[in-house]
Amino acid sequence: MSRPHLRGIPVTTTPPSSAFASAFAAVDLGATSGRVIVGRVGPENLDLTEVHRFPNTPVRLPDGLRWDVLALFQGILDGLREASRSGGVASIGVDTWAVDYGLLDSDGALLGHPFHYRDSRTDGASARVWAKVGPEELYGITGLQHLPFNTVFQLAACEGTVQRHAARTLLLMPDLLIHWLTGSLGAEETNASTTGLFDARTASWSKTILTRLSLDPTLLPPLRAPGDPAGTLLAHVAAYTGLDPRTPVTTVASHDTASAIAAVPAMEPDFAYISCGTWSLAGLELDAPVLSEASRAANFTNERGIDGTVRYLRNIMGMWLLEECRRTWDKENLTTHIPTLLADAARAEPFASIVDPDAPEFLAPGDMPSRIRDFCRRTGQRVPGSQGAVVRCILESLALAHHRTLRQAAELAGRDITRVHLVGGGSRNDLLCQLTADATGLPVVAGPTEATALGNILVQARAAGLVGDLSDMRRLIASTQHLRHYTPQGDSSAWDTAAARLDSVPRSS
Repeated sequence: MSRPHLRGIPVTTTPPSSAFASAFAAVDLGATSGRVIVGRVGPENLDLTEVHRFPNTPVRLPDGLRWDVLALFQGILDGLREASRSGGVASIGVDTWAVDYGLLDSDGALLGHPFHYRDSRTDGASARVWAKVGPEELYGITGLQHLPFNTVFQLAACEGTVQRHAARTLLLMPDLLIHWLTGSLGAEETNASTTGLFDARTASWSKTILTRLSLDPTLLPPLRAPGDPAGTLLAHVAAYTGLDPRTPVTTVASHDTASAIAAVPAMEPDFAYISCGTWSLAGLELDAPVLSEASRAANFTNERGIDGTVRYLRNIMGMWLLEECRRTWDKENLTTHIPTLLADAARAEPFASIVDPDAPEFLAPGDMPSRIRDFCRRTGQRVPGSQGAVVRCILESLALAHHRTLRQAAELAGRDITRVHLVGGGSRNDLLCQLTADATGLPVVAGPTEATALGNILVQARAAGLVGDLSDMRRLIASTQHLRHYTPQGDSSAWDTAAARLDSVPRSS
């Protein structure tokens, strides 16, 4: 998820108070940056301060695109040192993106930098897995949306390599970082549920899948739940950061989306959510997975949430499209100023062109404005010329994708939706929030922007006995964080027509 840049300043308006009982450190890694945020939690107070931010810049090596995990860990250590200087913390929690992992050898050493999920090595890997576990059976076990970079396909892509042969332990990204902080081994279940190796019904590693794919079960560490203790700091970590070596690391909902959904300030039962950043994750919170063939055909995923809930959602290519456009425009010396781009988009002609955000040609980094224009040209639509027209196309297309996904989720789960909660970095985008309300025909509550960090911190606070159940967590967020409300406006029939256009455009380039 993309993150707003708030360097060392409070990210809520809640004033400091003697009511704050404890401070907690959230290590929050997104696709483009990482942060360490200190949260102070009291009975009626919730205050966040970003103490350190560092870039997350992938590195392209001869064998593919990799995460610079050593630089990320150094950024975490520097952030924890700043947290120590700001008064210390009662606990630490780590969340990151999903699916990517590191492999350890028999001595516990990392076997190369972890691959980036956007690396092309997984092209064709799905077919190799499906030859052993068909797509219908795989979905019936995992309930997982098909994405070509799911962990199970990444493992198939590296089958037969020297690294795979030498690997003795697989650690998902947050679990790898926790291992380096504490020396402990584990797999947090909200992130484990995104791998394609996790049984959605039993909430355990799938013996069937591991057997069919000839994967050694000992490669996968024991599962942990949000709130479980993960260990205390290693001596050298404590010495570098200045933190007490007895400082606990608490397992949180380590998939950043799971932490974000835990922080949705919903007071009503029939709500939908959109966690909007690099990706838009749109869906419902359920008590049980939906594993029907119709659900598989619609490519919905069933991932674990906090307290055994199910995040029934679909991944939509989110603000990635706009951020890639801005990177291209920056190289061309064109404006990348978000307020200017949004003002130009607001003045652009509505529904002049629409793209499917999930079309495969939009997945990889590169010249996104040209790809958007090529998509429109190929589908017989008006080709957006100005920057404002391109941004309008992106935001209307995202709003339509939000509408389509939530409508299908409600139908497949047999649920009604009365309100949409849009959290994450995208909640700062007024135009996107209003367009989402218009497209869905539902009221939208935008915020909190810092949902992931809030979810991370509140799980730690709950483990420390300072916060009650999930309802109490959400009530505290609703009462302390700045939220904005949007009601549907304009002609709903125009959105219906545009939605039909989106449903009809071919996705393959």
